[in-house]
Amino acid sequence: MFTGLVQTRGTVETVENDAHGGRTLVVREPALAPKLDLGESVAVNGACLTVVAHDAETFAFQAGPETLAKTVLGGLVPGDPVNLERALRVGDALGGHFVTGHIDTTGTILEKQPAGEWLTVWFAVPAGFTELLVPKGSVAVDGVSLTVVDVTPDRFSVMLIPHTRDHTTLGVKPPGAAVNLEFDLIAKHVRKLVQNMTITI
Repeated sequence: MFTGLVQTRGTVETVENDAHGGRTLVVREPALAPKLDLGESVAVNGACLTVVAHDAETFAFQAGPETLAKTVLGGLVPGDPVNLERALRVGDALGGHFVTGHIDTTGTILEKQPAGEWLTVWFAVPAGFTELLVPKGSVAVDGVSLTVVDVTPDRFSVMLIPHTRDHTTLGVKPPGAAVNLEFDLIAKHVRKLVQNMTITI
């Protein structure tokens, strides 16, 4: 479990595809690498991955075919920045919202609208997903906990504060770039319950 409060931003060092449709990602972030334990979970652009190796400056993850198909991790190349957050521990402050690290789908940055230090960003969403969004509700974009501003049938917007813009991938990704999307866990359960009730009736 995560909070959506990105702790640091790393850089993809190497990418190696395997013969079975998976890939190994090595990320460089010297301030974080020595603190990690083998087997611990880290959200990489919001996707929960397991640390399989690390040294003083880098750490590695393995991503399987399902993860690569449902996230933006399959498109990462060396030099790309990634958002990083270690798993929530008992007693930690929950400053964002409950984020599982299980990506629902990917979206696309449509437009960035600067207004002084603030930045409004619009995202395109695949059909059917915007019903999980409400204005002032929560959404995780590339692992960043954000508050929804506006929602239409096929897109939504958020407003980035300067800190988020400067310290996460959302500040540097251009229009047209893909992002990982995880929708609010409670909203997903409520939709499932309502769908089941409709079928029963």
